[in-house]
Formats: sequence, structure tokens, C-alpha cells
Amino acid sequence: MTSDFTFTLKSVRFDQDYTPAPGTRLTTNFANLARGEAREENLRAVLRMIEGRLNDLARWDNPEGLRYALALDIVSVEMAVAGSGAPFPSIEFLRTTILDRETGRTIEGIAGNNFSSYLRDYDFSVLLPTHNREASGFSVPENFGVLHGRMFRAFIASDLYRARFPKPPVICLSVSENRTYVRSPNRHPALGVEYVCENTSLTERYFSEMGMQARYFMPRGCVAPLAFYFYGDLLNDYTLLELFGTISTMETFQRIYRPEIYNAHAAAASRYTPSLAQRDYSDTRIVYDREERTRLALEQGRFAAEYFVAPNAHLLERLSFREADRCPSPSLTRSESHIS
Repeated sequence: MTSDFTFTLKSVRFDQDYTPAPGTRLTTNFANLARGEAREENLRAVLRMIEGRLNDLARWDNPEGLRYALALDIVSVEMAVAGSGAPFPSIEFLRTTILDRETGRTIEGIAGNNFSSYLRDYDFSVLLPTHNREASGFSVPENFGVLHGRMFRAFIASDLYRARFPKPPVICLSVSENRTYVRSPNRHPALGVEYVCENTSLTERYFSEMGMQARYFMPRGCVAPLAFYFYGDLLNDYTLLELFGTISTMETFQRIYRPEIYNAHAAAASRYTPSLAQRDYSDTRIVYDREERTRLALEQGRFAAEYFVAPNAHLLERLSFREADRCPSPSLTRSESHIS
């Protein structure tokens, strides 16, 4: 599978001096926060929130709540298709590293966390709306997400990924607005209480093409479940500190990006349907431009269409529709056009 794609990667530290590099997908949480007049204040505030939450979660032998620091690296992946031309910016994600100030030990965290790709922008902001303008009612195009899934699985199976990252990725996103989540009796010491989604979402279907499963957990101190996408055994393949690093990072981003859900004053009930329309929440006072994010997703989807999909159409069709490489996809029970 990996021979059809060649990958290269680079990383940059996400800190108070971070500036998005050329080619960065600007709808990512970290890029959105690092632009404009408030960029330095934004970045310092975000990093403080992440570190505070990490120490709140990791309470043992941590009486002052200052034992751990967390570093974030933005990993950018470029991909070249066999028989094609120049590489294309394909994937960006975050890698966490935890510093134990008491022992001086550095603990490698989880790769993934946030996730973005130009091709996903194309699928959701160009292909899906175009398909539904031409259809009666909401539907999903045939083979939707297959190419993106094949690309991602090729990267995870590559020697490059295996050499740089010791464990499979975990991606942590918001829950979907038009789904209902039901609390279960299952609890995990890091992930918290598990919720079960009543209906399969388009987000789950898209990530299943990437070979990933979905589970929903509300960690201690969080007011809404988070969606975790993973390979293998999420509850046993990672240490508590590794999971705390991901939770503290992604819960912080969601509190900023979706305060109506993740900075709400009341925690999710046993039966929970998230909504951006509810008003009982606190503003983090960190500047985040959601309207720009939506506009840029469309622009970046068009960029992917022009510079990746169209020039490689015949190659991509051959590569993406090989039945042996496809993951089974759950069927949709309700329409959903949102991916968080």
C-alpha cells in the first residue's frame, strides 16, 4: 500500500513565538490562534490553559499543580503520488511531549491529537456540497473519503511514521451537534466516563475509511464528551500521562473553538445532544475567528481540487478504488454535513 505514496515530514514547535509556515492549512486550531493583533496573547493563554489542565488531571505527587509542562510540535506531512509531480501538503497533526519538572524526565506523548488535511477540506467543503446541490435531499457521494482514507493509512503504515512515532495516532475532536450521546457505566481512570453515540455519524464513517474506530469519553472536569479516533485498544495501549497530554491539549482547543459545548456552565446529562445554539457558557476571551475558519475551509478545498485532485485524477481514481484496500464503512442513519 505504501509504494503508491512517498511522504516527507517536518515539525515546528507550537509556542508563544509560533508563526504559521507557508503551506500550513490555516483552518487548524493552532494556525487560527497565531494570527492577528492578539496572536502573542492568544498563544500564551492557550499554553497556560493546557499546562494547567494537565496538572489538574495528573494530581498524584503534584501538591502545587506545577509538576508537569507540556510541549507541542506541529507535524506537517507532504505527499507525492507515484507517477505524479511535486509533493502536496497532505496532513498536519500535533505531537505532545511531557516534561516532569520533579525528575527532569521527558515523556514522549501521543501523535495525532488535532488533525487536518487539504483533501478533507476538499471532501467536505467542495465535493459534498456540490453533490448535494445536484441531489434531492442529503446524501453522500459514492466512495466518499476513500482516497483520503487510503492516503492516511499509507502514511501510518510507512517506514517514516514507524521510525518517528512509537505508537499509533489518537485524534481527539468535538462531538457532533446533531447526534445524541448516552452515558454508559464504563469509566476509565484517564478518559473518564464513556458515552455511546446512538447513531453513526458522517465523521465516524469518514474516519473509518482511515481505519480508525471511534469512542466518546468525558474526562473528569470536562463538561462534554470528546470524540477519540484511534487504532487498536485506546484504553490500554497508552499510559495515563500520554492520554492526559492529549486530553489537556484538545479540550483546551475545544473550549476556545466551541465554548458553547466545552465551556458550558452545566455538564452533559446522561442523555446529551450538544448544541452551539445554547447560551449558558463562558467566553475564554481568546480570539478565535470561526467565520474565517469556515471561509478558509472552502478556499483550501478549492486549492486541493486545483493542485492535487484535478492534476492527478486518473492516478487517484486507480489508487483509491482498489477494493482490497478499502475499509468497511458504517451506514448513515441520519444526514450530517459537519465534521469537527
